Amino acid sequence: MSPVIETLDVSKHYGEGDTLVKALDRVSLSIESGEFTAIVGPSGSGKSTLLQLMGGLDNPTLGQVHLANKDITQMSGRELSDFRRDHIGFIFQAYNLIPVLTAAENCEYIMLLQGVAETERRKRVYAMLNRVGLAGREGRFPNQLSGGQQQRVAVARAMVSRPNIILADEPTANLDSQTGSDLLDMMHDLNRNEGMTFVFSTHDPMIMERASRLIRLKDGCIDSESERGES
Repeated sequence: MSPVIETLDVSKHYGEGDTLVKALDRVSLSIESGEFTAIVGPSGSGKSTLLQLMGGLDNPTLGQVHLANKDITQMSGRELSDFRRDHIGFIFQAYNLIPVLTAAENCEYIMLLQGVAETERRKRVYAMLNRVGLAGREGRFPNQLSGGQQQRVAVARAMVSRPNIILADEPTANLDSQTGSDLLDMMHDLNRNEGMTFVFSTHDPMIMERASRLIRLKDGCIDSESERGES
């Protein structure tokens, strides 16, 4: 089986000469279907940069990123935007919900762009919002939801279009510990029961405890990797 996503000698450099900064330096890794993986390390280690490159939100200075057997580093413009839309779900620490859309409409929006039929869109949205514990709140706007509820909408939005992989950048950073723990338990449950593939960029010990695989970065390089048993 081919990996869902892999990076091949990926580097990201800023500046040049005496001011050259290697945010990432020749990082190679593979993510298999169904993983619940955490990329961890101190601030400045390159973990968020790596996640952005994996998601096609930035271009590497060197190397390749393969997703669904395609080299996304060779894509540009509309092709890359459409490919991200169809294959990657994103969860950001700032939620990034559209404020003028309801919870249901935020979740539905990507499928609308994909051309999914209205009946199927509504069916998936209401089932997923129920799955993440937001039944009855489908018509609320983001400013009518708590931070934890907004992040649950973001998780539902990332999953409802059934992407190949979900990339989560510090998803618990703006949440209190109990809300963050509940959200992670929910995502872990979705991973186990729905088979969704999650990759986190984080320094949160709660995510590390739940991850089945830890990839530690230091100074832009992979410092160590470890597999963990089912928790």
